[in-house]
Amino acid sequence: MSVDQLTDATGGDEKATTEAVTTAAAAAGSYPVAPGHRLNVRSGPGTGYSIVRTLPEGSWVRIHCQTPGTRVSGPYGTSNVWDGIGSGQYVSDAYVRTGSDGYVAPRC
Repeated sequence: MSVDQLTDATGGDEKATTEAVTTAAAAAGSYPVAPGHRLNVRSGPGTGYSIVRTLPEGSWVRIHCQTPGTRVSGPYGTSNVWDGIGSGQYVSDAYVRTGSDGYVAPRC
């Protein structure tokens, strides 16, 4: 079952549903981008790297690895962790809801 196919099996308990989705996302390695944000995907782990594409609002990312880079402030705090989402593609972890302030994937 993919994360976007999850249904509310808790009878409407929003907190439990959110926790279930977060747990399922973590197990799958996919995480949501902060609501209401388009997210720049960069060629390296920092704001000085070129933008290779932009993720639309409502996107989810699969984190393959994480590495330190430029410190960025976003909806989920300030972090120097960058998420590798593909070959030569990085997003700031400050815009991805991983449920952790630290690393949730192997280092790049």
